[in-house]
Amino acid sequence: MADETAMRKRDLLALIGAAGGGAAMYFAMTALGQAAASDYAGPIRLDGDPKGASVLVLGAGVAGMVAALELRRAGYRVQVLEYNARAGGRTWTIRGGDTYTELGGATQHCDFADGLYLNPGPWRIPYHHRALLDYCRRLGVTLEPFIQVNHNAYLHARGVFGGKPQRLGAVQADFNGGIAELLAKATDQHALDATLTAEDAGRLLDSLRGWGALGADYRYRPGRAASQRRGWARPPGGGLTAEPIASQPLALADLLRAGFWRALATGMEYDYQTTLFQPVGGMDMVARGFVRAVGDLIRYNARVGAIHQDDRGVTVTYTDRTDGSTRQAHADWCVCTIPLSVLNQIDIQVGGPMKAAIAALPYAPGLKIGLQFRRRFWEEDEAIYGGISYTDLPVTMIGYPNTGYFADGPGVLLGAYAFGPYAYEFTALDPAARVARAVADGAQIHPQYHAEFLSGMAVGWHRVPWTMGCFGLWSRESRAAHYRDLCAIDGRIVLAGEHASYIPAWQEGAILSSLDAIARLHRRVVAP
Repeated sequence: MADETAMRKRDLLALIGAAGGGAAMYFAMTALGQAAASDYAGPIRLDGDPKGASVLVLGAGVAGMVAALELRRAGYRVQVLEYNARAGGRTWTIRGGDTYTELGGATQHCDFADGLYLNPGPWRIPYHHRALLDYCRRLGVTLEPFIQVNHNAYLHARGVFGGKPQRLGAVQADFNGGIAELLAKATDQHALDATLTAEDAGRLLDSLRGWGALGADYRYRPGRAASQRRGWARPPGGGLTAEPIASQPLALADLLRAGFWRALATGMEYDYQTTLFQPVGGMDMVARGFVRAVGDLIRYNARVGAIHQDDRGVTVTYTDRTDGSTRQAHADWCVCTIPLSVLNQIDIQVGGPMKAAIAALPYAPGLKIGLQFRRRFWEEDEAIYGGISYTDLPVTMIGYPNTGYFADGPGVLLGAYAFGPYAYEFTALDPAARVARAVADGAQIHPQYHAEFLSGMAVGWHRVPWTMGCFGLWSRESRAAHYRDLCAIDGRIVLAGEHASYIPAWQEGAILSSLDAIARLHRRVVAP
């Protein structure tokens, strides 16, 4: 019965992701106990002598490299095995000259211009992800602001306003104004007398007039107050055309029918509140920072096939992907950060409870498409500098680059970020067709797409060989049944990664999981 409940919630989240985009799905994840804030309190201290103990770390993603960094610093002998020819895992950036082959064999070659990139995985860092920010500081990773909410970006829905995209700031102003007018009417008609004193009702009316840009009669209507919030039909100018013309607000009923409230709420969510950051030059700058510290410990192109343990240590059998040879690595202990979607297919010698936990966690489907255009038309033609436009089309959203403003020549934007059914719908197509679909969808918001398009890259995470999914998708029931077993030390093996955290899908969750795992492992090693 528990499995059936988990499946229903997985399906629900997938549908929410398709209907409302990633932000709406994260709202639902929070409601289902999936997302939470970071509890990082500062750098870890691993006191005590490990007496020369060795640790084998599986996976050179953020979790694995955190473990390698801190364990070596504490005096352990550390070796890291990594499937790819690079470190970082999902902390990945695609640039011109890169080649990527997905499950099924489809290969894409990126031809983005110098300095342009796509982050297929993480692309933003909330201000409260203190562990990641601390490691960026310690490792010399330079950060810059990431713009989540841009009032000049667009909201778009196919069934309203003739399919014409609307500026987010105008929608926000009209939504606030419509709600404020309704509440003012209720207050003025004494509908809130049971809740408010007459004096408080007067204060509420004053606040609603200011918040909603209402007139003296508490109505939201065209005029200076509304246009100062939503923008002018003709903005103030100079000379004979100086006098501004007020714009026409959108009807509240139409805004509700469009479902725009989903996107308006995004910037209020804790994960997306100002300020957010991104590494200068791409998210893999985080991985590169770790590689500068622990890169000498990593053996790349190592495909793990079996993880066995006994009372003397852990032996990992792996294939060297460069020459096909089979090799083994041995250590006293093992920190395994391999995604469970892959680990579930590996011969791992752990007890029944941990095996059941590994098998219990599904991974979310997700897709990103980066599109390169001849020029930054979103800036030149529409004055959109960073931020995100939202749509009910399958692409779900368009993310504008938060760097390189006013640059001449090509630019790359995030042309699709889809979850659930839309992600599967895209990946049913070959990569070129996915890109073409993203261009067709995006042209309904930016007509310049067709004339300016140059090339694209499409990454469906459920088709990535080394993760086979975007992130671990817990439900309350599955956490209650399996989470502690997943995180427990089984003999000489402990698991870590975003899947072993209450902050799934974020690098912060991977880091905190790793720190917790190595702290518990260290206590066991140094115990009398």
